[in-house]
Amino acid sequence: MGDKGYLHATGRRKAAIAQVRINSGGGAIIVNGKPLEEMFPVERYRNTILEPLVATDSLEKFSITVKVTGGGCAGQATAIRHGIARALVEVDKSQKKLLKSRGLLTRDARIKERKKYGLVKARKAKQYTKR
Repeated sequence: MGDKGYLHATGRRKAAIAQVRINSGGGAIIVNGKPLEEMFPVERYRNTILEPLVATDSLEKFSITVKVTGGGCAGQATAIRHGIARALVEVDKSQKKLLKSRGLLTRDARIKERKKYGLVKARKAKQYTKR
């Protein structure tokens, strides 16, 4: 591990930012001071978060602490996944090729498009009437 006994990485998705710390041993995942199951009760989000650990077969090797802010559940889950994948590469550089091939190291840059003036939303216009 690092000088402090852990490695740090940041993951991002939409408006969510996840700061991930990886320690050796345990297998516990704590998100904002709560266990993973309590923070993300939906199984789909938990599977998303665990994807890099399952891919590298290191579920029980590391204890992970995450601080995540912004966005919603899906954005936070994918931000955590991105952060864990980046931290795993710092732990073992040989994992980079595997994680990259599964698309876990690529930051999903899609964000909400801004609203334009004269429109209802980003692209939605008011309904046209002939009168």
